[in-house]
Amino acid sequence: MKLGVCYYPEHWPENWWAEDAAAMARLGIVRVRIGEFAWSRIEPEPGRFDWGWLDRAIDVLHAHGREIVLGTPTATPPKWLIDQHPDILAVDARGRERRFGSRRHYSFSSPTYGRETQRIVTAMAQRYGEHPGIVAWQTDNEYGCHDTVEDYGPNAARAFRAWLKAKYETPERLNAAWGNVFWSMEVRAFDEVDPPNLTVTEANPAHRLDFQRFSSDQVAAYNRLHTEILRVFSPGREIVHNFMGFFTAFDHHAVAADLDAATWDSYPLGFLEQGWWSDALKNRFARQGHPDLAAFHHDLYRGVGRGRWQVMEQQPGPVNWAPHNPAPLDGMVRLWTWEAFAHGAEVVSYFRWRQAPFAQEQMHAGLHRPDRSEDRAALEARQVGEDIKRIGAQPTACADVALVFDYQSEWVTQIQPQGRGFSAFRAAFEWYETLRCFGLDVDIVGPDADLSGYGLIALPCAPIISDALAAQLRNSGGLIVAGPRTASKTADFQIPPLLPPGDLADLFGVKVERVESLRPGLKEHTDHGAVERWLEHGTGPARAVVKTASGCGVHYAHGRAHYIAGWPDAALRQHVLGAICLAAGLKVLALPDGLRLRRLGPFQFAFNYAPEAVNLPDYIPGSDKFAFALGRAHLPAAGVAAWRV
Repeated sequence: MKLGVCYYPEHWPENWWAEDAAAMARLGIVRVRIGEFAWSRIEPEPGRFDWGWLDRAIDVLHAHGREIVLGTPTATPPKWLIDQHPDILAVDARGRERRFGSRRHYSFSSPTYGRETQRIVTAMAQRYGEHPGIVAWQTDNEYGCHDTVEDYGPNAARAFRAWLKAKYETPERLNAAWGNVFWSMEVRAFDEVDPPNLTVTEANPAHRLDFQRFSSDQVAAYNRLHTEILRVFSPGREIVHNFMGFFTAFDHHAVAADLDAATWDSYPLGFLEQGWWSDALKNRFARQGHPDLAAFHHDLYRGVGRGRWQVMEQQPGPVNWAPHNPAPLDGMVRLWTWEAFAHGAEVVSYFRWRQAPFAQEQMHAGLHRPDRSEDRAALEARQVGEDIKRIGAQPTACADVALVFDYQSEWVTQIQPQGRGFSAFRAAFEWYETLRCFGLDVDIVGPDADLSGYGLIALPCAPIISDALAAQLRNSGGLIVAGPRTASKTADFQIPPLLPPGDLADLFGVKVERVESLRPGLKEHTDHGAVERWLEHGTGPARAVVKTASGCGVHYAHGRAHYIAGWPDAALRQHVLGAICLAAGLKVLALPDGLRLRRLGPFQFAFNYAPEAVNLPDYIPGSDKFAFALGRAHLPAAGVAAWRV
């Protein structure tokens, strides 16, 4: 359990650096990330490197005992490089060049930028790879931020055609896989295939899915450029990347395969403002964040990192980029930090040490204000440092529930939602939210994860099921529950020959013969809640445990497999998943909307996201007699409690 911070020595007078490093030590900050946006200072002119300032900054931090995470600066190629090589720039879906003037202005498919990346990363790794103060490297920064995964320019078009040729070998196979006989979309050669933008109406969904797969592969390949160099010149150091919240444009598991740990950037209030929730919910949790938002991503990235993960950027105060930017409730920075640790984070690093008084992020708070005084978050970070001494390092508890999320599932539902707002990612989040309301710990795992040992395996929405995953589902000893559209498409984005759920029809005992999307306000009611957004009509030997008033099955049970043939509202989701959890032998609590639990080693943690106090004995029997290591049974707003189980 280490605390960290993001620091930008190039933003501050050099005579402040030693004072800042000493203050970090006093605050309990162990790890410091630097350098990820500093290319123009490292190489102010083509081929002329200015290492002096960075040498001194690294030496100052190291002299004060701080562990340094050095970022490769490739997210911000300098102006002179763009002027020399304008082919580095990407093109958006509307055919517009993405210009210099902010960040992430490059194409993953640009051969020129690949060579420039190799050059700058090699230069940095050769200079600092063996420095004793460098404990880790961060590759680039927030791949895909600002909608920059997909490039529709000439570099991407050429690379996409080569990718298709490697996959399909002949145009005839591509035509068959994509169903190009429809609308005379057949091609005679791979060179006739363009990126799927600027079409008169929607592009072929199979074409779009392959372009998304290709774009994802380009991110993974670009990340590998970094890691291969860093492994050679900086052996023994961790290599990480900082992923984002609510971001699904590439397969994070594929990128993380070349990393030692996954990290992510946690901004609970900013993400709440950008999310799909009602104004009433946003107002209730405006200064705390949705109770499951950060936790969902903690568990997601723990799975992406194969058990190893960190928070690289933790929100410390108001941000600058959301539609509205309230300040955290007093105590929330401490709560967010402890919830990350409770989910197994190795490091929680705050963004940033000091608020910048200039440029795009000058309204983004830090641990310190621009006048060098401590902001509220610094006080809470200091308290976490004291708290850690009471808890100590602990292993992450094994969860009883595995929730399977495949990034490809979200691509399918975004390409062909069939009803506005249908999202596999949202389905995964809402199921996770319900399971957390039961007080359960959940592992969010990828489609290739080992599913043995789980009491319950949940697939909220998995349109494409691989043969390997299907075999695991058949051989698992736990209960299985799948949601709408599961196994509804082949790998080529076609309806299965025997209708959904294809080859898994015998496992679930149901065949989906018709689907319909429901407009807002149109619901199909049951005795336990309603179906909204999506409804499937099925037949088969499975027992319809829950039906709509019109007799349409919603919850089907067939042996140890359960199928939910629609999008359940919160009440119906709670009823159906609660019954299935009980059938799996899991202990189910009924927590209020702001109270959440998480097990860490021998400790049970409780977090109060509600704006009012919560009395734990009202929901957790016997908690009035616990010996608390942190907090107490009466948990105030933004309160954290921990007790030994």
